[in-house]
Amino acid sequence: MGSKLYVGGLPYSASESQLTSLFAEHGTVESARVIADKFTGQSRGFGFVEMSTDEEAKAAITALNGSQMDGRSLTVNEAKPMEPRSGGGGGGSRFGGGGNRNRY
Repeated sequence: MGSKLYVGGLPYSASESQLTSLFAEHGTVESARVIADKFTGQSRGFGFVEMSTDEEAKAAITALNGSQMDGRSLTVNEAKPMEPRSGGGGGGSRFGGGGNRNRY
């Protein structure tokens, strides 16, 4: 099945191809993604790498966690599943209450 890894502390100039090359030294990289701000396109300093096997993922964690990339210390560990997000707005439904939505 493979294992998805979180990679934090990335330099803002890091590209997905650099991430792939870095992790390819420790196994087969299924995918590599640098997370960017959706408005500016600027890297947010973290990303995700999916290795083809759990053993390769563990080897990459052991080798790369705490290592340096362009002067920044990397944090590499197993990615946790994304928690469901609420719609925001301080709790409660955006569509409830009010009662006079169709006034105009």
